[in-house]
Amino acid sequence: MKTHYKKLLITAALAVLGLVFPANVLAHCDTLDGPVVMDARTALESGDITPVLKWVQSSDEAAIKALFKQALEVRSKGEEAKNLADNYFFETVVRVHRAGEGAPYTGLKPAGSVEPAIAAADKTIETGSVDELAEHIASAAKAAVKERFEKVYAAKTKKDQSVKAGREYVEAYVQYIHFVEGLHNMIAGQDGHGQAEAAASTEQHQH
Repeated sequence: MKTHYKKLLITAALAVLGLVFPANVLAHCDTLDGPVVMDARTALESGDITPVLKWVQSSDEAAIKALFKQALEVRSKGEEAKNLADNYFFETVVRVHRAGEGAPYTGLKPAGSVEPAIAAADKTIETGSVDELAEHIASAAKAAVKERFEKVYAAKTKKDQSVKAGREYVEAYVQYIHFVEGLHNMIAGQDGHGQAEAAASTEQHQH
């Protein structure tokens, strides 16, 4: 298999994951054990806001710094005040982060809400090895393309037998073509939290 084709499958498989898992799951920065909240916890415990600032736009930095200072003051007034201050700070940082990415904020999700595929992606960053995950998603991408191809190819043989058969072919054709189109768009450079939405929309798009 050529290197370019391998890269195509690996990159495109992100779109497959986007079609399997909805955007609110993929965007695990809004979970209590996600990277944004984890850095916010570290900042509050250490009194140093530096770990948090990378998650927000420069235009929001002053507001987050001011809120951080307030949170430190409030959390010193007892355990209940600490919990309230921490949660408010977490929610605000996540909301501002997602707004900066052009993504909606629907509240903090419980710890453990991240799907296994996304947890595996995070794990590769910790371990420094992506080979196993790359092979897995490459196989998923190949299987997804093959499934849609076989459906449209089978429908092609009957497409002129009746109007019903013809429409079944068109439906399969549209799904196949736009699925491949979605993979291409991923490779072309779409990024951010909008990846999953863009990938999913190719499945629903009609000519």
